[in-house]
Amino acid sequence: MRHKLGMEESTVPELCLSLYKDYGTTMAGLKAQGYNFEYDDFHSFVHGRLPYNLLKPDHVLRGLLLSLPVRKVIFTNSDKNHTITVLKRLGIEDCFESIICFETLNPTNSADGSADVEETDFVQQPNTDAVTPRSPVICKPFENAYEEAFKIANINPQRTLFFDDSIRNLETAKQVGLQTVWVGTSHRTKDVDHSLESIHNMREALPELWAEQSENVIYSREVAIETPVEA
Repeated sequence: MRHKLGMEESTVPELCLSLYKDYGTTMAGLKAQGYNFEYDDFHSFVHGRLPYNLLKPDHVLRGLLLSLPVRKVIFTNSDKNHTITVLKRLGIEDCFESIICFETLNPTNSADGSADVEETDFVQQPNTDAVTPRSPVICKPFENAYEEAFKIANINPQRTLFFDDSIRNLETAKQVGLQTVWVGTSHRTKDVDHSLESIHNMREALPELWAEQSENVIYSREVAIETPVEA
């Protein structure tokens, strides 16, 4: 960011955190602030520095996912390459029906994406009274990201359980009709229906999921990356 966007190095950490809190991702916040850059360049720089080698196969999680007789769809703000890399490292890349990722909801890779947003176009932040410039990036925790995901994956939110480790994402999820599970904590709030300190506790906490009929959830182990189609 210091080299590409001309920012003062001392301001970058605080700015990244602030934009992440306001927009769900730092990238979405930068675009809202009018910075121009290629989406792929940003993702390559940020994720290219991650220590993927620390991730190991999770055989317990794989067993849980494969035994779960319901549709399983990944809905992430991350880009396709990062998502698939993490799934493969964990050994669960073939445990999901499809992936809704950054490219699914933001199919263009334009450095001028912010040009589509008028300077006077503002949006209220989810679950707060704050109003900030609208970002051209579609992502959680904004409602439009969830609505798009429902359409793309043909999901009925009233019959869907949503797992996430971000309370802001869960708050919006609850507002749009999803049942919510907060992963990584035992805390509960009004927008959290269930909480799991560890995803490995899923079967003990939610045994009813294994009681679902499996006849309607047969799918190939070849995971699909959802892509939008313009008519």
